[in-house]
Amino acid sequence: MVLLGSTGSIGVNTLHVAERFNIRVEALVAGYNISLLKEQIAKFRPCFVCVATRDLALHIDHPRVFWGEEGILKVLRVSESAIVVNALVGFLGLRPTVTAIEEGKTVALANKESLVAAGAFIDPKALRPIDSEHFGLWYLLGGRTPQRMVITASGGAFRDRAIETIEEATLEEALNHPNWSMGSKITIDSATMVNKLFELLEARWLYGCENVDALIEPKSVVHAMVEFIDGATTAQMAKPDMKLPIAYALMQSVETPILEPVDLLSVGSLEFRPIDSARYPIWSIKEDLLARPKLGVVVNAANEAAIEKFLDKKITFGGIARLIMEAYEHFHGREPESIDEVFAIDEEVRRWCEVR
Repeated sequence: MVLLGSTGSIGVNTLHVAERFNIRVEALVAGYNISLLKEQIAKFRPCFVCVATRDLALHIDHPRVFWGEEGILKVLRVSESAIVVNALVGFLGLRPTVTAIEEGKTVALANKESLVAAGAFIDPKALRPIDSEHFGLWYLLGGRTPQRMVITASGGAFRDRAIETIEEATLEEALNHPNWSMGSKITIDSATMVNKLFELLEARWLYGCENVDALIEPKSVVHAMVEFIDGATTAQMAKPDMKLPIAYALMQSVETPILEPVDLLSVGSLEFRPIDSARYPIWSIKEDLLARPKLGVVVNAANEAAIEKFLDKKITFGGIARLIMEAYEHFHGREPESIDEVFAIDEEVRRWCEVR
């Protein structure tokens, strides 16, 4: 396989699965975590390596080192692997997804932004979902047609915080996820609930079901539920460990234990809460966005721009959702009609957000 984003949490877990099941790692693509990448190179001995910049490439002792987006695309074109794990973060992951599919490869997808921004132009048959929620939906569907699909959210760092105090929350507070440790972008997306908005779009493009929704399950034991036309509802439960969806994405079927089963007596009880737009203002555009899913490119570009401004202390935490919603209203008529338009609109939205 080719692994994009090898030093992130998904990448590290993917390598655990690869080692356990003796899956050959043909290429490792990472960003700036050179020390971990060097350890991975020594252990898995890939044919190709790619890093973020040319300067970083000079520090890698390997005969075939590439860098930047062009380096990623070259690795995809010269590699022989049939499967690519795309665990890159952000819009950066879209072009590699498109290129991998053009090269006839299957993409095990953890990069939300590929489908959020360009789901209308990506063949879902070429994808295997790695997100626990979309894996859960796949596990439950079994080829059947759903009446309704529901995914769950942890609620993020501010699910129990007084609403009036969220506006001025600090970066440190936003990164204090109640259930697990993740990268800064996805943790902030969890706090704003943008990540769940994105996952609804992903579910819609992956499974062709327009009746999708999300709710909060604070213990992160239930990942997805499917309602069928006969009135039955099924739920997928598992410990929140990405090795399970990764194993299925890589091998399609798994006949050996990956995780310990959920101990219902230890769980004790489950609680489900609605996602309230007073706490998560971005949720107010959910219905309109699901009706016009091509506008995902606008929301994604504005979100990445807003997070950058928040990290630079140019806007408050509450300003993230406001900037996204302002951009959504401003660009409401800009639905892309091709993959090239996706990239053009992305650039336009980012430029607009820079001066807000």
